[in-house]
Amino acid sequence: MAIISNAVTIADAGAFSASLGSMTFIKTLTASSSANLTFVHGSASVVLDSTYPIYLFKFTNIHPSGDNVTFEVNFRDGGSAYDATKTSTFFRTSHRENDTETVFGYSTGGGLAQETGTQQISGGVGAENDESGSGELLLYNPSSTTFVKHFVVNSQILSASPQSEQSFTAGYCNTTAAIDGVQFTMSSGNIDAGTIKLYGIKDS
Repeated sequence: MAIISNAVTIADAGAFSASLGSMTFIKTLTASSSANLTFVHGSASVVLDSTYPIYLFKFTNIHPSGDNVTFEVNFRDGGSAYDATKTSTFFRTSHRENDTETVFGYSTGGGLAQETGTQQISGGVGAENDESGSGELLLYNPSSTTFVKHFVVNSQILSASPQSEQSFTAGYCNTTAAIDGVQFTMSSGNIDAGTIKLYGIKDS
């Protein structure tokens, strides 16, 4: 008997941008011992307004200056500070290179409850020469002045353990003000290397 399922699997979630509409490239930022990588609407050709209903950030080979630090994000809601109030969830899967440990579970430290601090979007990235993290962040309708602003993140890293670790983060900026800036940082130290590309998704 054939079993048919339309459920979204973890494998589907791992490539969640693949099924979206037509993507338009907007901007690339490249780290070089950078304190942050920041996208601000109207600055340096960045578009982050009602032009697109969804924005996609693709980060590739993010490499920290320090060992075992997390990759993080925050949002600006009209002021000068990146401190939008957020509520979110965070869970991860991992498998060590020596096969001594596997993990699948919710991380209470990664989720926020009406907090303004940075949002963790990865586990602890390693600082060895071959260690880095990559992934995607979707930001929905950031220019809305009616609804909260939802975001979804999928990241994969080679951690300091060393191990393969995939993290899934989702939440919302609890504000009806437009989000006009997105800032990526490490929990400590600089982003030593890596790129982040911003795309707008029109047909979504």
